[in-house]
Amino acid sequence: MMSFNLATMLRESTAAGPDKPLMHFGDQSFSYAQVDEISGQVAAGLLGLGLEPGDKVAVQLPNLPQFLFSYFGILKAGLVMVPLNPLLTTHEVAYHLADSDAKLLITFEQFAESAFRGAQETGAVPTYIVNLPGSHVPRPTGTRRFDELCAAGDSREIHPTSADDTAVLLYTSGTTGKPKGAELTHFQLYMNCTVSGELFGFSPDDVVVGVLPLFHVFGLSCVLNITVRFRCSMALIPRFGAEAAADAIERHRCTVFSGVPTMFVALLQLDTTGRDLSSLRAVNSGGASLPGEVIRAFEEKFPGTAILEGYGLSETASTATFNIDARQRKVLSIGKPIWGVEIRVVDEDDKELPPGEEHVGEIVIRGHNVMKGYYKKPKATAEVLRNGWLHTGDLAYRDEDGYLFIIDRLKDLIIRGGYNVYPREVEEVLYAHPAVAETAVVGRPDERLGEEVVAYVTLKPDAAAESDELIAHCKEWLAAYKYPREVWILAELPKGPTGKILKRELRS
Repeated sequence: MMSFNLATMLRESTAAGPDKPLMHFGDQSFSYAQVDEISGQVAAGLLGLGLEPGDKVAVQLPNLPQFLFSYFGILKAGLVMVPLNPLLTTHEVAYHLADSDAKLLITFEQFAESAFRGAQETGAVPTYIVNLPGSHVPRPTGTRRFDELCAAGDSREIHPTSADDTAVLLYTSGTTGKPKGAELTHFQLYMNCTVSGELFGFSPDDVVVGVLPLFHVFGLSCVLNITVRFRCSMALIPRFGAEAAADAIERHRCTVFSGVPTMFVALLQLDTTGRDLSSLRAVNSGGASLPGEVIRAFEEKFPGTAILEGYGLSETASTATFNIDARQRKVLSIGKPIWGVEIRVVDEDDKELPPGEEHVGEIVIRGHNVMKGYYKKPKATAEVLRNGWLHTGDLAYRDEDGYLFIIDRLKDLIIRGGYNVYPREVEEVLYAHPAVAETAVVGRPDERLGEEVVAYVTLKPDAAAESDELIAHCKEWLAAYKYPREVWILAELPKGPTGKILKRELRS
């Protein structure tokens, strides 16, 4: 049996440069050797509690050093990491712990009360709390300090796991029904960060901005795993703010920034006068489609950077496609499949469609990055993994050069009076209006037409626009059946933990 454990990346990078900083956090820095040692202590602590290889450990932390100590400690012990969103409610924590069969929860002082109640609901899952240095936040009675896990001694061992063993059980956002745990293996996660990092030309000289949430697949694979795999350094930011991101880039001379569209919009609005952000060499966008107007404006504001878009899912261990070369990228395209991954665009009968924007179909994926399945959900697994292909629910077409263009989510498609309206197309037109900062377009049930097109927008600071003006702007650029009949101007749009706009909340 081939033995491979993802924590080998940390061991190898530590051997090659033990004193190199792996992460900067505020005024602290941790070297590779320190992270290796502390995560070894966590591994020993977990095994000392009687946990056995394959057991699940839930980790509900923002971007803190303890996330890394926990992650690599869990992997080294041959256990399975279950990353949880810090914003989950008590009942949601209880659901995730029960569904994943988690044997232990590591959480943060700020939401310890609520998380601990969820752990109690599930049948008293032992709960360990991370406190920040000098913090006086009281711990709920019955919980333990995270530091106790590090006090059991040091484990230099990495528990042998099979390459196909589950390393991370990652819950999908649950836009349809309850969240499901995608089983990602040691090998998949290793391959994904290795292939993606090579595409981006990562080297030990790179300093990565660690602002994407590490509990999300994009942050875990494309920020944390890539950093460790290529022996880079990382500036860890617990919560995104344009000011905090710019501070980190300037202070640590960061070279790579990975983000989601809302982060680029915020950085565009930031006054950067007098700042030196010239160290940035590469910028990566994912999580949702990035409007062409934002790409153009960002590259103008930050000369020398090119925003390269990729595409992936929790179910594909992050990256599936990428705009590999800045000189050959196509704006608005998600690029081509990464090495070792096959992608097709198929019709409702799973027949492959020819190139051309008139041939829109569903993206299906096959390759080393596709999950084993959803944990304990054979029916849901069978629905998306059919005939060896992962069915994504994303609509796209391929051009003559093999570049893929996402049109929309299958479930976001609006059918108005029998005509297909792709929200993405309407959003692009709204983004071209000088007053619009962000927008989301959804379908509203309509008795006569089936669905009506409705847009929600936020305006740029000091900009003004009325709904009628925005509707008229769309009317000028879009066919009569496509333009929104209603435009609502909001102070802000509802967003998930990665900054992705939550259309389901706008629909409801």
